[in-house]
Amino acid sequence: MSKVVFITGASSGLGLATALYLNEKGYKVFGTCRNPSQYEKKYPFTFLSLEISDSKSIQSCIKHVLDQTGGRLDVLINNAGVGIIGPMEEIEINALRQHFEINCFGPLEIIQAVLPKMREQGEGLIINITSIASDFGLPFRGPYSAAKGALERMTESLRMETQSFGIRICNLAPGDFISNIAERRYYAFLNKDSPYFKTYQFSLNQINDDVDNGIDPKVIAQKIESIINILNPEVRYKVAAPLQKLSGILKSLLPSRIFEKLLMNRFKL
Repeated sequence: MSKVVFITGASSGLGLATALYLNEKGYKVFGTCRNPSQYEKKYPFTFLSLEISDSKSIQSCIKHVLDQTGGRLDVLINNAGVGIIGPMEEIEINALRQHFEINCFGPLEIIQAVLPKMREQGEGLIINITSIASDFGLPFRGPYSAAKGALERMTESLRMETQSFGIRICNLAPGDFISNIAERRYYAFLNKDSPYFKTYQFSLNQINDDVDNGIDPKVIAQKIESIINILNPEVRYKVAAPLQKLSGILKSLLPSRIFEKLLMNRFKL
């Protein structure tokens, strides 16, 4: 019997690449987005409607998957998320709260919804898509680093709490990969009188260039399939360019001021 895979945020980017790849490999794939009607005839896997910050939507979506599969759910890939960028001083607090709802609290609520079924099955796998950015606070991406970091720490706790039930949980932290995240990212509004205007604009251009020159999301999809087939996955996997992988190591080895200076030089601060 094909494994049932549930992927949030499957209409574009990494989620879409993973859904297509796993479908091609014979998995029974359910992907989510806000408006399935735009995609359900376009791609060969099942699309479901999900609003990740809405509890009723989460419960309804999981129930639909279980109804369609005879009560089976083998793999959850928590991929849905949004970007946010801007100086910490000028990001609206409500935008920050909403960012955590989508990138942190929503994924946790989905995990809470699937764990009873996986525990009943005596097995299951949860892969939380986090980010290399969770290794440290990045200039003008503080909220994103913080939300992904929070999800990573919760994942570490969850995997210890659920291991005796046969449930495997891990983080997969991508670096920059080619996507349309810039179109869906929240941008803090800055006028030209802002003390951050010039450095923020430079950083924004740098960040977008990094995405445009990122790795193919199919590489990450292939890594996800390899994790599915690992009996005892590690707590965290990185899929990124060599320098991005090295950055976390450098933070642990270098004096904090030197590492901070390297980041500031990178973003002309």
